[in-house]
Amino acid sequence: MRERNVARLVHLAAAIAVVIALPIGWGIRASRELHAGHLEEVRPFSVRDPKATAAGTRAGSPYDLLLQWNGDVLWAPATASTDPVTKFGDEARSVFGPMPDGVCTGPNSRLVGLEVDGNAVRLEPNPSKAESPLEFAHRNTDGRLLKWTAAVDRCDKPSLAGDVTFCAMNSRVGRIARDHVQWLFLCRKSSESLEIEADSYWTETDPRFSRYSAIGFNDITGEIAFLDGRKDRSVFDWRERFPAPGGSSYGDSAGRRVAKDLYDGSAKVDCVLCHDNKKPTVIDPHMQQARVGYFQGRHDPRAVFSMGNFLPARVARQDLPFRVIGSGYSALHAATLRDARSFMIAGHPCSDCHSLTTLESGRRFAADATGKTPVIPNATMMQNAAIFAQKVALRLVQNHRTEWASASGPGRISPWMIPEHGGNLWKGVRGLNDEDWLRLSQCAWGAGGSECGYRPLFTQCPAPGGGGDTFVPTDFSTDLRFRPAATGGAQRVLSLSWKYLNGYGYVPARDDVRFNVAIETMDVPLVRRPPAQQEYPTIDEAKGIGFAAAAAGGVGTSGSATLLQDVSFTGHKKWTDPAPSNIARLYSVDVPAACGKRYLFRVVPKRFCFDNSDVRFSEAEYLLYKDIDCGI
Repeated sequence: MRERNVARLVHLAAAIAVVIALPIGWGIRASRELHAGHLEEVRPFSVRDPKATAAGTRAGSPYDLLLQWNGDVLWAPATASTDPVTKFGDEARSVFGPMPDGVCTGPNSRLVGLEVDGNAVRLEPNPSKAESPLEFAHRNTDGRLLKWTAAVDRCDKPSLAGDVTFCAMNSRVGRIARDHVQWLFLCRKSSESLEIEADSYWTETDPRFSRYSAIGFNDITGEIAFLDGRKDRSVFDWRERFPAPGGSSYGDSAGRRVAKDLYDGSAKVDCVLCHDNKKPTVIDPHMQQARVGYFQGRHDPRAVFSMGNFLPARVARQDLPFRVIGSGYSALHAATLRDARSFMIAGHPCSDCHSLTTLESGRRFAADATGKTPVIPNATMMQNAAIFAQKVALRLVQNHRTEWASASGPGRISPWMIPEHGGNLWKGVRGLNDEDWLRLSQCAWGAGGSECGYRPLFTQCPAPGGGGDTFVPTDFSTDLRFRPAATGGAQRVLSLSWKYLNGYGYVPARDDVRFNVAIETMDVPLVRRPPAQQEYPTIDEAKGIGFAAAAAGGVGTSGSATLLQDVSFTGHKKWTDPAPSNIARLYSVDVPAACGKRYLFRVVPKRFCFDNSDVRFSEAEYLLYKDIDCGI
């Protein structure tokens, strides 16, 4: 008889479900209705009164059970360490997936050469002199030696970066691409004097360099991250591999320890000032890409000196997303990120191909590219001071550029951008006129009006399911089952499950989204009806506003609701890295259940932004309820 009753009860536990996910504020009730069959009552779960929190933390309380059953998956990403380098690494890995070790040698790297008067220059022993001293050998495109010089004071393509050697040679750049994420590594040779000398340090076989940096970028989401080597270290060796900050994983203790001593945790260099135009690379002539700085572009005979198209092109459109990852960097450079603007002047000859910004792409690079001087009519004292500093920087660059490279010289590669044709210098000789330059310069210095079409350069962190992220949770369901109770017998358990793929940017190991689950309980109404909207936990309760911890690990109260914070997917234990996945993962929380009670859930996805916006919650509602009937 008992076996037949149990079979009947299991059969009656079948449920009918409806899930509706709607934006908050539509005023339409989003609910999930599940009617279970009659089951035996074991233990109640009701914690609506927040005053019960203190009393409810004793062993075996509902809060302890919630922590015991769900604690392994209640954790926020990138919270394992407060060390700035390690924390940055964990944040970057949560957004971009595993970061490769930095490498500037091998097949995925290139040498940054030096060109003088249209010829390639190498530093090598001069066999025609006693003891073969190191000198600069100048060779043409056929490789024929033209001359030796003891010094190089000017070059065709001096660096615009500032505070680095203008005519440096034999720096190296590496690039590793994984799906839509690329990592760039720069092993830059430079000197305190910012000049180059006939010293073995500058040879291409000497592995020493002075500045190490890395940039991560997702070409779909526009997310970008910057990393610099220690600033109190003047010599690095590119024969070494540079471990990722935070190591290869949370569990990589050795790698995390080494990285702490390798990188600059202060984030004091404002990298985004130059790497500002919706892409990770600054493609000026110094970087020797075939498409920029050669008169006939990639068809120019001198393009044999270039890297080809080693660094891929990317059009800087105003509507593209662009966001800096790194909570430490974002906090330190908050003003830059807040105030920066992109602009595009309708009908302007420089707006046909890309937008510009009020940072260095619009101020320094645009001025050098067009051969113009920054100008603002009726400038304020502060603006005049800033323009003066920019003019000094540009003059230093010009003082290191050869006459050969100028518009009046044989090379004609500077200016290196022309109206309407960009870097295709051979297509036209007309320079940017003064009127068009004045319009551009005013916009670049933030002194323009509506004609600039200003927009914030940096876009908001998207909430899950919004702002370009189209991935949302699905397949919500509940299941009523039993667990062995500590005091004997069985404990009734209500399991809430759903599926979700964190697919933003198509990074299989992305790990920046968690869920908050808010729970309210009430008696099952005598007259069955769906819950009213106001009976569910409120949005603020689900977001954890006013959260009071009742147990460790993200379990507590929020208003009158019980809240589970930062729910990750099943099996994703605290401070472990997820295995890559391109299919939706299963999420599940267990709640102690009681007969005659209605359980109302509000589930809210949230993204950890690792910038100044902290966390962004989804604007969709996921509301579910379950009645527990235990009658015969």
